[in-house]
Amino acid sequence: MLEGMVNWLVDTVAWMGYPGIVLLMALESSFFPFPSEVVLPPAGYAAAQGRLNIWLVFGSGLLGSLIGALFNYWFAVRLGRPLLHALGRRGGVFGVLFSEKTLERSEVYFREHGEISTFVARLLPGIRQYISLPAGLARMRMERFILYTALGAGIWCAVLTWIGWYLGTQDVFSSELVHRYARQALLVLLPALIVIVAVYIWWRRRGGRRDATTPPPGGIAP
Repeated sequence: MLEGMVNWLVDTVAWMGYPGIVLLMALESSFFPFPSEVVLPPAGYAAAQGRLNIWLVFGSGLLGSLIGALFNYWFAVRLGRPLLHALGRRGGVFGVLFSEKTLERSEVYFREHGEISTFVARLLPGIRQYISLPAGLARMRMERFILYTALGAGIWCAVLTWIGWYLGTQDVFSSELVHRYARQALLVLLPALIVIVAVYIWWRRRGGRRDATTPPPGGIAP
């Protein structure tokens, strides 16, 4: 029975083709709790069988991720602020979480660190779908939002596509194997992300010290 379900999943994704991959990944990248692990690995498996093109699978997954992220971004820009203000006026826990001061602090933080936050969050399960919301609330520059979303989502799409392709070359596929390899990939990515964040913090602090010691035009450094 399990083998039949796996074959059905692979056949369904292959039958839907690239538009189906775009649609399902857009759903995964927006509000809908739709796991990308049931989309790209089967598509990668089908590519290993010659039924799809591996590069178009990756490109379709990335395009869908961007569409879903942009939907969340647009939602936050258009409706997010009024909705959070309305919740904040209710008082209680909502009044603390969504007070004017809290929202302003969140927006200031995201304006200063939106790029690194967007990139890193796209690689973390459970929050990759929702990082677009604070980006929209802070009105992060669209071109930078797309760039850093594409970088993070592109890495994850490549990992999942490769997992499916690798399993296809071994002529074996199961959700258990997909989740196992996905967890292993995440364990490899986490140290790299920690290093990236550490370098970013060092770079920002170094830049801040340089600004503090750079004399103004015609002036003398303190």
